[in-house]
Amino acid sequence: MRRFPWAVAVAVATMVAPPVLALDVCVEGTYPPFSDTLDDGTVVGFDIDIAKALCDRIGESCEFLRTDWARMIPSLVSGECDAIIASMSDTPERRAFIDFTDRYYSAPVRFVGLAGAGLTDTPEALRGRMVGVQRGTVNQVFMTVHYPGTLIKIYDNQEHVLLDLTLGRLDAVLGEAVQLDAGFLKTRAGRGYAFFGGEHFDPAIQGTGAAIGVRKADTDLRDRLSAAIAAIRGDGTYDGIAAQYFEFDIYGG
Repeated sequence: MRRFPWAVAVAVATMVAPPVLALDVCVEGTYPPFSDTLDDGTVVGFDIDIAKALCDRIGESCEFLRTDWARMIPSLVSGECDAIIASMSDTPERRAFIDFTDRYYSAPVRFVGLAGAGLTDTPEALRGRMVGVQRGTVNQVFMTVHYPGTLIKIYDNQEHVLLDLTLGRLDAVLGEAVQLDAGFLKTRAGRGYAFFGGEHFDPAIQGTGAAIGVRKADTDLRDRLSAAIAAIRGDGTYDGIAAQYFEFDIYGG
């Protein structure tokens, strides 16, 4: 978080409220509909709109920093950003390095493959099959733990996972059900593909859901953001944002 010297000077000179802080937020920009990047470099999506609503609620401005997924936690810990708002699951492994707010949505996972391929989601059925996942995600851990006989191909971002599926290099992908539905199956690229099997959620791997990552020392920021999540859920702001992207309750029970 940075205070701008000119803002401090103006505040002192005019005896107005303290200056707004600029909250640097790490986002991915390659994970529609949660975050995507327009041709002009602007990041958009559910995560981005939620971040803006939360920053507004706590009286700070947001500056978005596009960050590769593998660099998210290192960037936060090193001070390059102040928060991660990137559909990151609150897991015990990540809590060894950073802290998290309360969740802002639930994140069960599902498999996607060619429609009509006859695939099922049992470990026996997927033994020897090639399944793509994004590196450093709960999806990678979930596959390793629950599907030890499946061949796993790991990618740096979700765009590359889905591209290789459409090129026939994968039998299936595992990812957040919401992202795969809105960000792939309902797009032109996803025609001819479908979910198979049901939703999966292992709390030991996937934690409590998607939350905002902050540094362990930033307990005040963590608590303010958690309170802001509750506030935007209470006043309808959250539902208004979610309705622009989803046709169901993404927050979950």
